Amino acid sequence: STGRVRLLQVVDTEYTADSVEWCPLEGRRHLLVCGTYQLRKPEDQPADPESKVCGPPSRLGRLYLYRLNADSSACPLLEIQRRDTSAILDMKWCLVPVAGHALLGVADAGGSVELLRLVGSENAYTLQPFSSFALEKQCLALSLDWSTGKIGRASDQPLKVISSDSKGQLYLLEVNEEGPGLQEVAMWQAHHFEAWIAAFNYWQTEIVYSGGDDGLLKGWDTRTPGTSVFTSKRHSMGVCSIRSSPHRENILATGSYDEHILLWDTRNMKQPFADMSVGGGVWRLKWHPFHHHLLLAACMHGGFKIFNCQKAIEEKQEACTVSASHTLPNSLVYGADWSWLYVHNPLQTCRSCCSGSSPCSNSGAKAAHLSNLKAVHQSPAPSYDHLAENDEEGHTILQSGSKPRTSVQVLAEDMMKSDSQLHTAGTKVCDSDLYLEAANFDISFLTTCSFYDHILHLWKWENI
Repeated sequence: STGRVRLLQVVDTEYTADSVEWCPLEGRRHLLVCGTYQLRKPEDQPADPESKVCGPPSRLGRLYLYRLNADSSACPLLEIQRRDTSAILDMKWCLVPVAGHALLGVADAGGSVELLRLVGSENAYTLQPFSSFALEKQCLALSLDWSTGKIGRASDQPLKVISSDSKGQLYLLEVNEEGPGLQEVAMWQAHHFEAWIAAFNYWQTEIVYSGGDDGLLKGWDTRTPGTSVFTSKRHSMGVCSIRSSPHRENILATGSYDEHILLWDTRNMKQPFADMSVGGGVWRLKWHPFHHHLLLAACMHGGFKIFNCQKAIEEKQEACTVSASHTLPNSLVYGADWSWLYVHNPLQTCRSCCSGSSPCSNSGAKAAHLSNLKAVHQSPAPSYDHLAENDEEGHTILQSGSKPRTSVQVLAEDMMKSDSQLHTAGTKVCDSDLYLEAANFDISFLTTCSFYDHILHLWKWENI
């Protein structure tokens, strides 16, 4: 079964959006960041009367911090902070707290890797600068990854970040948790053109991988940087996404402008064991936080897709199936991420939540009724007057009407279309690991964001 994808909310990000990340830390999983990238051409900028020469285009960015308010009957995602920055190319949360705080790493067009620290509690969270590292001059920081991509970092292991830039270079950085923050460990030339992506092997963090616009996928041992462990030409175009599985050792997913996702056994990088054609360039790949076999892909003009890779992983056969697929007109999906929130029945498993005595109720997620998540449009741009519906083939149809329907009407129509929505009454959203054993993992939340239409989408996927 391919399940059902439901659109819960549409948010206008004003600038084109290319990166979205849910916070993975307990008690803060209701928080979401979205990064944007806007190229402003010289003719769009205010003229300088003293100069007759047009300057280079500027790359503007904005970082949004959202809170998922599951109590809300109107807008589940609420903006709680925005920071104007250089254009953002990539972002990732550290999977472990650092000095008691969640850390967000940001790679930007100014050529810097910046760490932001999440401070505050409940509804008063903000991201504040913690540390910054400037890569080489006149380059863009294109990607970053943390060495803590897998749960359970040994306390004696240093916390590291790998980053890549537009000149094809990789940077291995170490995070000093007491200060002064980011420090360079090594830097080396990895690709002839842009190094679109760099990522750790989460099971063996001395090993990192990189993908470049030269079409090459490379492996590196950071103990001897500069000499690749392997070089693969299996992708036919630029390699722009790499993701080590946090659940299964030796499993690696890569994606490319060639519109293919390849699955690899890292013990044999000569040939992938699975090859999926996706109908769009694969900018980001995300393994599900709880299901080891589910892979979410942001496929640019191909929308987003969810793959079931269970047979491929367990039997090393090309048997990946598409569990969900969704395309959006006139947009390029660049960002996609799974939420770490899950749904459970509090009457059976979480009676203490109602008394406020458990992490589930005081975490900020409020353990609210899932049925309060309504399909609604939140946009600061009044000219964008659409609501989204799904057709039979999984496409989103943007409907322009003179009299938009209210969120209550949309919810009522959705509930009449499907009995499954009615059965969610009494379930709650939780961001504590305390009740994972009783979670309903047939329901997942995810977000995508896209270029050109500058939109952030919140989705619910029912894998039934």
